Amino acid sequence: MKFKAFLTQDGVHLLDKRFLPALDKVGRICHVYLTPDHAMFLHNFLGGAAGGGGVECVAQFDKDLLFRDYRIASANADRIAFAVDVPLLHRALRSALTIHAQSLAGPSAAAAVDIQIKLVKKLPAGSRSSAPFLTFETKGARSAVVQDVPISKPLSRADVAELQASLDAAQDLPQTLVQVPDLSQLQSLVDRLKNVGDLLTVSITQYGDLHLQVSTTLITVGSEFRKLRVLGAHAEPPVGDQNLSARTRTEMAIQRGEALSVQVSMKHLAKSLQCHLAKPDCAFYGIAPHGACLTVIFQFFIPGTRLTDKSISFYCRLPVLDPGSS
Repeated sequence: MKFKAFLTQDGVHLLDKRFLPALDKVGRICHVYLTPDHAMFLHNFLGGAAGGGGVECVAQFDKDLLFRDYRIASANADRIAFAVDVPLLHRALRSALTIHAQSLAGPSAAAAVDIQIKLVKKLPAGSRSSAPFLTFETKGARSAVVQDVPISKPLSRADVAELQASLDAAQDLPQTLVQVPDLSQLQSLVDRLKNVGDLLTVSITQYGDLHLQVSTTLITVGSEFRKLRVLGAHAEPPVGDQNLSARTRTEMAIQRGEALSVQVSMKHLAKSLQCHLAKPDCAFYGIAPHGACLTVIFQFFIPGTRLTDKSISFYCRLPVLDPGSS
C-alpha cells in the first residue's frame, strides 16, 4: 500500500483557507479516501447518518486539483482510506506553509517550495510496533521540516467497500432542490431559532418555498423564503394560495404531492451551515424521496465565471428525526 504526492498551490489554498476549517466544524475526526482519480474527506460514512450517527459530509476533489505527481497503489483496486484528526492535519499543513513563507523571504525566493505528503509506517517512541502516519515533507531555503500526522490503520477491503457503497447511495439527488438565500443570513436565522428549541421542521415545495419552523408546547416560531430558484421537479403555485398562512400553504402542498417536510436536529443544521467557511458560491437544499434525509449541496464556480467547477463536490446529508411527510 503506497501513496505519495505533491500538493499544488491551488490545493494548499483550498485546504488551508477553506475546506479544512469547514470540515473541522463538522467533526474533529474524518476519513480520507484516496482513489486513482479523486481525494475525498468524509464524515460519518461508516455507519452513516441514516442510523442517527450525525451529519454525513463529503468533500471530493479531482486529484489534479489538489496534487501533482500523484502516485497510489494498493491491493484494493488502488483505493486507500484512513481516519485522521482534522485539526492535526491542518496544523501540519500550516507548519509546512511557514517553511514556504520563510523560503520566499530568503535569497532563493524564486525557487518553488514543494510540500510532499505520503503514507509511511514508523516506530513511535516507546513503542514496539510500527504505526501508520501521513507525513508532510517540506524543504525551504534554509530549513526543512518533516511532520508525521498519526492516522488510523488503513481500512480493510470490507470497510472500503462499505464506504464506497455509502457514497454510491448518496449520489441520488432529491427530486426538488431550492437555492437558499445567503448562507450567513440563514445562519443568523438558525442562531435565533435554536434559542427556542432543539428540533427544526424543514419544508420544501416545488414552488420554490423553503419553510423553517420550531415548535414547543408554548410557542411556534418560523420563517419562510419564497420564490427561490428551483432545480428538478417544479410546479406553479395555485392561484388561491397567496392569502393563506405559510403553514397552511405548506400543508396543502404536501397533500398535493408538491412538497416534502422533515424534522432535523438544530445542532445538525448548524453544523452543516458551518460549511460556508469553504466559501461556496451558492447552496441548494432538498429532501430525499420519502423524507429519508435533508440534503445540502454546495456549488462552486470556476473563478471569474458562472460555470460550475466540476472538480469540486461538497455536500451534507442530515439525518431525519421524524419520518416526515411524503
